Amino acid sequence: MQPSLAAPLPSWTLGDIAVHRVDEVPLPPATGPWLLPDARPDVVTGQGWLHPHFADREGTLRIDSHSFAFVVDGMRVLVDTGIGNGKQRANPAWHNLHTPYLERLTAAGFPPDSVDLVILTHLHADHVGWNTRERDGVWVPTFPHARYLTSRTERDFWAGYDMDEARRQMFADSVIPVEQAGLLDLVDVLAEGAEITPGLRLTPTPGHTPGHVAVELTSRGARAVITGDCVHHPVQLAHPAIGACVDIDPRQSEASRRALLRSVADTDTLLLGTHFAPPTAGRVITQGDAYRLLPVPAA
Repeated sequence: MQPSLAAPLPSWTLGDIAVHRVDEVPLPPATGPWLLPDARPDVVTGQGWLHPHFADREGTLRIDSHSFAFVVDGMRVLVDTGIGNGKQRANPAWHNLHTPYLERLTAAGFPPDSVDLVILTHLHADHVGWNTRERDGVWVPTFPHARYLTSRTERDFWAGYDMDEARRQMFADSVIPVEQAGLLDLVDVLAEGAEITPGLRLTPTPGHTPGHVAVELTSRGARAVITGDCVHHPVQLAHPAIGACVDIDPRQSEASRRALLRSVADTDTLLLGTHFAPPTAGRVITQGDAYRLLPVPAA
């Protein structure tokens, strides 16, 4: 069900920071078996805590597309930009969408002209779509006063990659126009991470893509981590070896996922899943030799 524009946007308070979830679209049930083929129904139903929020009783995964928006150190920040409207995509669930995403973003207090920074965890079609919107038949930056930021490793990898036509189309309509406008900044994200501004860091979580990053927020002793696609679904907490069909390096992806989960487990750190269905956020607790998510509902 699509959220109403009149409803308050889901948010979590982290010290002085309010983190808003900006919904784009729930993805269809067929997404789970395609994206996470090893998350078979029997594997999912074996984790009773995934129901009712993250899977149905038959073991079908619930997966969403959304962004996170917040203000940190005076900067108005958006993390990932979803699929976008009117984009020609090979995946039918992403093709030629028409959602009120920008209206929701504005309702959260982040009209496009006010955004200062757009962080791209990686350069996949469902994370860069709203980088641009169509004006008079031309794709132009949606956030004209923002700096768009991704890791240098990420952009360099794709620059040398032999892309198929679908990926070339995505870069042509959602990445290259931002570069041509002079708005894309590349950041060297070392093993210890990269501080963007006080309270906001990028941490390397390679594997899904070579330059994938997670986003860490801190304020007054509170901490949150936005997963990007290091973790697509909470079932991967119980089974960290489950990877995505589009992982560039599955072994490294699993290692990054295990390291991230280990770093937040049994702490007060809030995990915010970039594709987690509502309630979207939670705290990671140890369960046997793996983990589970204790949901923290939005305000």
